Amino acid sequence: MEVNGYEISRCGNLRGADLKGVDLSGVNLQRANLQRANLRGANLQRADLSWAQLGWATCGGADLRGADLRRANLTATYLEAAIANLDTVWPDGFDPEAAGVIFE
Repeated sequence: MEVNGYEISRCGNLRGADLKGVDLSGVNLQRANLQRANLRGANLQRADLSWAQLGWATCGGADLRGADLRRANLTATYLEAAIANLDTVWPDGFDPEAAGVIFE
C-alpha cells in the first residue's frame, strides 16, 4: 500500500515519513522503522506496531485504540493527546498516562 509517496509495509523503512492524519487502521507495521515520522492525528486503530521503531516520532492525537505496541521502541515518542483504550497493548514498563495518552 502506498500513502503520501511512502510504501507502507511490515518491516518497511518509514523513517521521517509524513503520515499526518493518514488512515493506517489494521495495517501490519510490525518491525517498521517509523523513527522521526509524523503520525500526528493518524488512525492507527488495531494496527500491528509490535517491535516497531517509533523513537522521536510525533504521534500526538493519533488513534491507538486496539493497537499492538508490544516491544515497540517508544523512546522520546510524542504521544500527548493520543487516544487509547484497554485493548491497546503497550511495551512492558511503559506508562502511557505519564506520556499524555488519553484513555476512552
